[in-house]
Amino acid sequence: MYLRIRDCWNRPICSVPGAEIDLMDRVTDDYGWNFRFTGTTTRAVNLGSYNYLGFAENSGVCAHAAIASTKRLGVGVGSTRQEVGTMQIHHELEELVARFIGTEDAVVFGMGFATNSMNIPSIMHKGCLILSDQYNHASLILGSRLSGATIQVFKHNDMEDLEARLRDAIVYGQPRSHRAWKKIFIMVEGIYSMEGSIVCLPDVIRLKKKYKAYLYLDEAHSIGALGPHGRGVVDYWDCDVRDVDIMMGTFTKSFGSLGGYIAGKKELINHLRCNSQNCCYGTSMSPPVAQQIITTMKIIMGADGTDEGQRRIQQLASNTVYFRTRLKQMGFIVYGSDDSPVVPMMLFMVAKVPAFSRAMREAGIAVVVVGHPATSVIESRARFCLSASLTKDMLDRVLTVIDRVGDQLTLKYSKLNPPRPLSGSKNNMEGEQNGGARMNGKKKQ
Repeated sequence: MYLRIRDCWNRPICSVPGAEIDLMDRVTDDYGWNFRFTGTTTRAVNLGSYNYLGFAENSGVCAHAAIASTKRLGVGVGSTRQEVGTMQIHHELEELVARFIGTEDAVVFGMGFATNSMNIPSIMHKGCLILSDQYNHASLILGSRLSGATIQVFKHNDMEDLEARLRDAIVYGQPRSHRAWKKIFIMVEGIYSMEGSIVCLPDVIRLKKKYKAYLYLDEAHSIGALGPHGRGVVDYWDCDVRDVDIMMGTFTKSFGSLGGYIAGKKELINHLRCNSQNCCYGTSMSPPVAQQIITTMKIIMGADGTDEGQRRIQQLASNTVYFRTRLKQMGFIVYGSDDSPVVPMMLFMVAKVPAFSRAMREAGIAVVVVGHPATSVIESRARFCLSASLTKDMLDRVLTVIDRVGDQLTLKYSKLNPPRPLSGSKNNMEGEQNGGARMNGKKKQ
């Protein structure tokens, strides 16, 4: 079946992934086994890239700074951090990240996925227990498995289930021996990339303190995209960053660059610098990549002397509320939290996945469609990623097309009364709204 609908994925582009992108046109003569390019392109509104703050640009302050860094330091480092691959720009970036996040120290890595998968085994090990949200990212799952620790999965954003597992872990200890666990880690994400939901961080911190556990927070999608200052889900909920033991995030979304970071206490960061597989064997971050992060982070912090960072943060928040509200008013079922720029719109039936994707492409809109095994078989969806670079006219154009295609494919499943326009505030701790969204891992009836 995948071959027949393969054209809906792996679409090559030939432009900067900004508000609009150029898709390379291709056709198949053998039902999806092979594709050939026609030599033409299609301009499309981009709702597929993780360009939350619109910093994926090939002109402007960030691009010029990266070009200057390339001319001065070159493209590649050619060594690991533990050998001769640490440059002054890496120290500058790590100091800036620690200041931005609000932690004692930070260490950066050249790949976002490996920031989780290659560092978790350096922190957690046999005799430890990991309590992992059921919708955690594949990098967290892989890192947990490589660590040798025992893994237990709790229902998505369900604090009752999490507390029950914490209580059982304290009471019963390890299997067979019933010895106490060496460490218990709670592993969650800021924004869940397939669900669009925001973690109930205050409740997680409350349970972490109550049961003396450790908290690992993955802010890959939330850093830069949430909070009045763009500092992620901790900023969004106005929590104390010191209550989170391990702060992880990536630079591939809001910062328009590459790599990831782990931030926390100096003892943790020094341990990773000495023991992390990434530091030992991974090539150091490229200088222009590091410079892109430094420039964008300074803009977000306002350290460049302008309000451009605040403007982008507010524009993203405004676009998110407007887009989600309009979809729900049209009658679509939308998952996730009101303030999440990741917007999953439910298609449900597998046959409607390629139909929706192709109809949107013909209308000049690039979207991501998701099905099994990334979701359950009956929960196929379209996932829109909003950006500060999208204008209201672009969003209105997209919504008009979605409205028309939704009627054609019978996608307006919601039977609930359409919500009134939202103010953008946090509506409830579960972060769910009307239109069939999830609450504590279950769909609202």
